[in-house]
Amino acid sequence: MRKTNIGGQAVIEGVMMRGKKIYAMSVRNPEGGITTEKSDVKDLSNKYKIFKLPIFRGVGAFVDSLVTGTKILMRSAEIAGEITEDEGEPSKFEKFIMDKAGDKLNDYIIYISVTISMVVAIALFFLLPVFLGGFFRKYVDTWALGIVEGFIRIGIFLVYLFLISRMKDIQRVFQYHGAEHKTINCYESGEELTIENVMKHTRLHKRCGTSFLFLVMLISMVIFFFVRTDVIWLRFVSRILLVPVVAGVSYEVLRWAGRSNSVFVKAISYPGLCLQKLTTAEPDGSQIETAISAMKTVLEEEPNE
Repeated sequence: MRKTNIGGQAVIEGVMMRGKKIYAMSVRNPEGGITTEKSDVKDLSNKYKIFKLPIFRGVGAFVDSLVTGTKILMRSAEIAGEITEDEGEPSKFEKFIMDKAGDKLNDYIIYISVTISMVVAIALFFLLPVFLGGFFRKYVDTWALGIVEGFIRIGIFLVYLFLISRMKDIQRVFQYHGAEHKTINCYESGEELTIENVMKHTRLHKRCGTSFLFLVMLISMVIFFFVRTDVIWLRFVSRILLVPVVAGVSYEVLRWAGRSNSVFVKAISYPGLCLQKLTTAEPDGSQIETAISAMKTVLEEEPNE
């Protein structure tokens, strides 16, 4: 077996693979060919040393993944022909924004999108469970409210995954997600990266973002168990303030799990692997070819991976 730190992400009609130094994105263009672009990895840890420390590096990796993920999703949609330039004359408001923002307009759009995504995620998966859990205060002790919230949070997460998995466009993204996992599994097995070799591997992987999110659900249940108060606004504030802690601890657990094959690791990884059956789908040969293209581009720059 060959261990690697290369990870990936499914994008619109393609796959992004990320190494330590660069990330590469391969996308099927409207002509049927594969367009591959690569860029240097820009981590928060390179700017601020604190994000190299345990827990903090998980927070940095989470923010980096959100920013980079949003950026490459937008770019992949352009390459795939999902976004076309409007040939009409821009409005006065659009001209004003373009004049003020200049070359940084796309960066502002990405940061605004990430901020909105984080606010929605915190509201849906952290604050809503607190609100719904409040209805159980008459029936359980204060110490048990964190556990009740945890099960509500997991329930919301499962419903969310099930609903988006029924969307036709998302199903294609999930196929590329499966192609990404199969390609990494093939490489880690030491086999040559061919469509035939990749096809026979599993579409599940321990280091998947789905597993990370499920770990967040479990670890938040443990951490919030020790934050005991009946005052609902204090519960809201504590949940928001502890989000970075939950993300950091979850990252460390997932990082450790990716390097171990112990029985305990297999046990805690099992629920996340089961959920990947929802967030991945069996890819076809053309989708696997796209994932291989992205993987090989990273390996050209980082052959020791």
